[in-house]
Amino acid sequence: MSDRLKGKRAFVTAAAAGIGRACALAFAREGATVFATDIDEKGLAVLKHEGIADVARLDVRDSAAVAATAKRVGKVDILLNAAGFVHHGSVLDCSDEDWDFSFDLNVKSMHRIIRSFLPMMLEGDGGSIVNICSAAGVFKAAPNRYVYGATKAAVAALTRAVAVDFITKRIRCNCICPGTIETPSMLQRASAAGPGGHELFVSRQPMGRLGTAEEIALLAVYLASDESAFTTGVAHVIDGGWTL
Repeated sequence: MSDRLKGKRAFVTAAAAGIGRACALAFAREGATVFATDIDEKGLAVLKHEGIADVARLDVRDSAAVAATAKRVGKVDILLNAAGFVHHGSVLDCSDEDWDFSFDLNVKSMHRIIRSFLPMMLEGDGGSIVNICSAAGVFKAAPNRYVYGATKAAVAALTRAVAVDFITKRIRCNCICPGTIETPSMLQRASAAGPGGHELFVSRQPMGRLGTAEEIALLAVYLASDESAFTTGVAHVIDGGWTL
């Protein structure tokens, strides 16, 4: 631990597994007081024993619950929005319900979190907002990622909009755009693809391997810390060369 986030308070969504979990743990290791949330209460319970200050069940699709949680937690210096869902299919496979769910979870959840916490951040010394986005939809199209790509393009635009609106008020907002990262949800998608599914995901990564959630968390620490004080409104690609 190098105390890069010492004295800072961080709020993390989707912290029970995958990228959200890795970011929450990395923030804590770097000295931040971390408030971790998810709908997976069993996953959250494990975090209590790994340096996380507080955990709470939170459905980021529930505006009232998000507002109440923000009121309880109070001012934070770091927001990490990691909640998301990967829909598989083209426009022909995307029902109105699929579209609405994907945008609600992948985009509107970030709107809810930022809208609820930002006023308190503005009253204090500002802070850093980090949104988990994707290389897919922002820098490159991916097959069968129709609505997913659309939501991630929206996240990148949301990130820039927040950055430009509050650039003079000590608020920074950036997003991270990973390639294929080995997480529990990704492994489930690979398994659902049938025999050879995992190899298929690996084959599209030029480095010949998947990324790790911990690698994403290292970038999140940088963006959350004062080391990136001159960086805002940027979509940071970390994809093993997929978009080259």
